[in-house]
Amino acid sequence: MTDRVYPSSKPTTTGAAPGGTTAPAAAPAKSHLYNPTRPTYRPQAHRRRPRRSCRSICCCCFFWFLLVLLLLILLAATAGAALWVFYRPHSPTFSVSTFKTTQFNLSASSADASSSGHLSAAFNLTIAARNPNKKITIFYDPFTVSISSNDVILANGSYPAFSSSPKDFTVLKPTLSSHSRDLDADSVTSLRSDLKKKSGLPLEFQMDTKVKIKIGGFKSSKVGIRVTCDGIQAAVPKGKSPSVASTSDSKCEVDLRIKIWKWTF
Repeated sequence: MTDRVYPSSKPTTTGAAPGGTTAPAAAPAKSHLYNPTRPTYRPQAHRRRPRRSCRSICCCCFFWFLLVLLLLILLAATAGAALWVFYRPHSPTFSVSTFKTTQFNLSASSADASSSGHLSAAFNLTIAARNPNKKITIFYDPFTVSISSNDVILANGSYPAFSSSPKDFTVLKPTLSSHSRDLDADSVTSLRSDLKKKSGLPLEFQMDTKVKIKIGGFKSSKVGIRVTCDGIQAAVPKGKSPSVASTSDSKCEVDLRIKIWKWTF
């Protein structure tokens, strides 16, 4: 009797792993993990912050400097306006009261009228200085005084420092002189020509000094001023008696003298 072979009830495997073990089935593919149309990610390199150029830094510094300068000018203008409103400052005034020529001796070096010469002269003046301000005190440094005629210096002198209180009136009496001052031919010719005129010798009087002002407890820095008085007509004295010059047409002006390095304005 022959034996019958019955089929196995276990499912038939497609392959076997070495050693007789059954290989596990492959996992189904997941389409959502990979998209063939999606661009490839490429990491970007780190960008460094660009450095400012020297030109940019200079422009920035200039801008801030200009801004600070404008602010300072604005503050100064505001302070000046407030000062003007509360104190109403005015410049001092000067006038020539009397002008006497006590000596005037012009001599030539030779008989030639066009030659150089020497001058010896002396003058006595009375100057009135007035402070028109109500709340401002003016302090004057020593004065340097000179007298000239058509730009020819005739005599020099000085006057000591003083202070002028508000609404104060001060009388100055400087004395100016020169001894054997050398003059060129053109100066001698000009002086001789003016001495022959009936109106007399035209004179100009100058005083240079520095002043500072006091307003309450505040004192300003010093600033230069020049007092110029013209319109004075003088004559040569006869004998020992001094000659009195005409000062009715004289006018005095006060100008600021601002010095910047080597230049004076």
